[in-house]
Amino acid sequence: MPGENLSRDEAQERAALLSVDGYDVSLDLRSATGDRDDERAPRTFRSVTTIRFRCVEPGATSFADLIAPSVTAVSLNGRDLDPGEVFDGARILLEDLAAENELVVDAQCAYSRTGEGMHRFVDPEDGEVYLYTQYEPADSRRVFANFEQPDLKAPFRFEVRAPEGWVVWSNGVGELTDGVWKFAETKPISTYITAVVAGPYHYVTDSYERVLEDGTRLEIPLGAMCRKGLAPYFDADDVFLVTKQGLDFFHDHFDYPYPFGKYDQAFVPEYNLGAMENPGLVTFREEYIFRGRVTQASYERRANVILHEMAHMWFGDLVTMVWWDDLWLKESFADFMGTFSMAEATRFTNGWVTFANNRKAWAYRADQLPSTHPVTADIRDLEDAKLNFDGITYAKGASVLKQLVAYAGREAFLEGARRYFKRNAYGNTRLGDLLSVLEETSGRDMTTWSRAWLETAGVNSLTPQVILSADGRITELSVLQEAAESHPELRPHRVAVGLYRSEAGALTRYARAEVDVFGPRTVVGELAGSAAPDLVLVNDDDLTYCKIRFDETSLETLRSHLGDITDPLARALCWSALWNLTRDALMPARDFIDLVLRFAGRESDIGVLQMLHAWANAALTFYAAPEWRETGARLLADGALKELRLAEPGSQHQLTWARFFAAVASSEADLQLLQGLLEGTAKIDGLEMDQELRWTLLEPLAAHGAADESVLAAELARDDTASGKRHQVRCLAARPSAAVKAQAWATVVESDALSNALVEATIAGFTQPSQRELLAPYAAKYFAAIERVWAERSIQIGMDVVKGLFPSLQDSPETLDATDAWLAAHESAAPALRRLVLEARDDLARTLRGQACDRAAAG
Repeated sequence: MPGENLSRDEAQERAALLSVDGYDVSLDLRSATGDRDDERAPRTFRSVTTIRFRCVEPGATSFADLIAPSVTAVSLNGRDLDPGEVFDGARILLEDLAAENELVVDAQCAYSRTGEGMHRFVDPEDGEVYLYTQYEPADSRRVFANFEQPDLKAPFRFEVRAPEGWVVWSNGVGELTDGVWKFAETKPISTYITAVVAGPYHYVTDSYERVLEDGTRLEIPLGAMCRKGLAPYFDADDVFLVTKQGLDFFHDHFDYPYPFGKYDQAFVPEYNLGAMENPGLVTFREEYIFRGRVTQASYERRANVILHEMAHMWFGDLVTMVWWDDLWLKESFADFMGTFSMAEATRFTNGWVTFANNRKAWAYRADQLPSTHPVTADIRDLEDAKLNFDGITYAKGASVLKQLVAYAGREAFLEGARRYFKRNAYGNTRLGDLLSVLEETSGRDMTTWSRAWLETAGVNSLTPQVILSADGRITELSVLQEAAESHPELRPHRVAVGLYRSEAGALTRYARAEVDVFGPRTVVGELAGSAAPDLVLVNDDDLTYCKIRFDETSLETLRSHLGDITDPLARALCWSALWNLTRDALMPARDFIDLVLRFAGRESDIGVLQMLHAWANAALTFYAAPEWRETGARLLADGALKELRLAEPGSQHQLTWARFFAAVASSEADLQLLQGLLEGTAKIDGLEMDQELRWTLLEPLAAHGAADESVLAAELARDDTASGKRHQVRCLAARPSAAVKAQAWATVVESDALSNALVEATIAGFTQPSQRELLAPYAAKYFAAIERVWAERSIQIGMDVVKGLFPSLQDSPETLDATDAWLAAHESAAPALRRLVLEARDDLARTLRGQACDRAAAG
């Protein structure tokens, strides 16, 4: 719709003209329950907003934002305006503004089924209705009229009418008075972090107390909530434990008391994101409440997200970027601080291992796409902003901050953060505001550092070069730095170089030197004279952001002794480097799979093991030569089953190998074993078949035709819950039938009847690697449909469809040509849509290069 995609230029013009004094927002959500006269029309709620704002140019014209089916009334400074004349579906025209203004908008806003705006969910288990809001970057305008940009901050007062028996939460403390929930006025915050959660949620409370340095006592009421159906599984005690540990850590280091009063955390259904940092009311996807047995990696992931969102209370909520160009000012910091606090303040002390192995893999992929961008990005409009919640803004930015801590020093970094909060509290900032305080506290030239790390794109490769003397000692060790032709910047890197040797079955470090790498070649003088290493690990301890390469001796050592590396972080770094070699078509996929089969069974870190399983599966699906896939699949399934049987009964390693075996199972014997485990006729000691694991085993059975609709219906009857429904929908779409695929395609592409969660589940089931021939006809259909889908559906659903249904399994030059033809014929398509297709095209081209590398290895 014209006007929905607010541009940066428009936001700058409006911010120069207007300042906002406050909002009063009244929502009537009683329409969320009950039947309606016309089920075809959108279900709506009444939204009445009063905005008090000033204008520096009396007589000027501006606009407010609102996306709603209808507007009942608009008044500006007591003057009634005709909604038909001033409201175009996305904006409200405001003419002849005064120096001081009051705008009142009475609208009918729509409940959402896409996770954007006011999302409405009906629990199939008990028929209860649950509501929550999700706005970032710009969906609060779907709930109330406002000025939807981050730099027009203001205090908010919410009041909500809700169905009888419901509880309502918002950013401030609420109280039910005469049937209306009234909430305390917030501090000045941006529109996108306001929030409302309403419904018959299960709610648990706790509190946090702390004596501040000035002797005053800080008390923060804590709350945590979920759907009633998840209450039996809700381990709120652990959520509160991590929350309190995080509050301790951030108060110890930030010297700025938590500024938003209470701290509620809501685990909500059908959530598109991991979580959202609404001050005083953080929202999370409810999948962080575990219905079945999970590994410690899942608890660690949840802890990281809790702490990431908590860091946002300071980085993002207290101090907010002016515009989405500087999204990194909150997301990079929250990603870094989430791991930093988790590793130092919680039981998950190996958090940096997960960061090196998992988060950075996301960054490395994003930084090699044609859409890569500097950490400080050029965000022209809201569609650009939506797509920039990516591996660059989060994981690369966090990696760069880790490098900054090594470069500037930990205390200088933290002191810079403290000054940044105090100087900019409740305000908006740009890159320069942060650099100036860091330059003060570190004495370093932050402008040069920023230019290299924040204002250029691309990832460097660092390779050791070793020259040995006749007596087997290092004459010279140097680090070679390379960059891609598309992004030729060579950066300064603070790195540790570790030397490892194999002794008594262990590969351990015997020498280490830190050095600043500049330019194409840097000599590490401190290591001259050391005994010859079996392995040289550049970027040991993971201080910088780079792709690690190996010299030939080191690579041969890893081929034989990777599992002997005793340090978990060093081992994770080597695995990550080998995966990057595979993705870059420098290591055959079959060689990487062989390494996983030989050494993954010895991996102690459960999060790393899970990543190895994901990478091995991706290597087989995308990078292995098609003629070797069947052999590779058999090797992986046999290897997974072997490790499953060897794993300690009841251990998290056993559970992880069971899931991986299900993911790669394909032979008749494999499927019979999965069937037997489900029916109880087969048993593996210690492996508990809880409901989540049952669905995990059912998907491959459905995908290979061994579990039909009746089997899946019976399983849903056993697990008639929202989670069970998502699993069933995914399994139904996975069945190997042309009619099934046609129906799945139609429900996602030709209809908007499904909620966001069921769209996601259908797409996940539709795209099965074992069904390439069955899916082949949908390549042409994809290119014929995506522009229409992008225009007609919400941006979230559009992204899900364009990314999820790209014909990546049709891995042939013909599909690459078809992609290029679409791009050539649609140069004027929405830039965000073109970006997604360009990224998918790059992944496909990488797939073909990887397959060529693997084919060459066969001789």
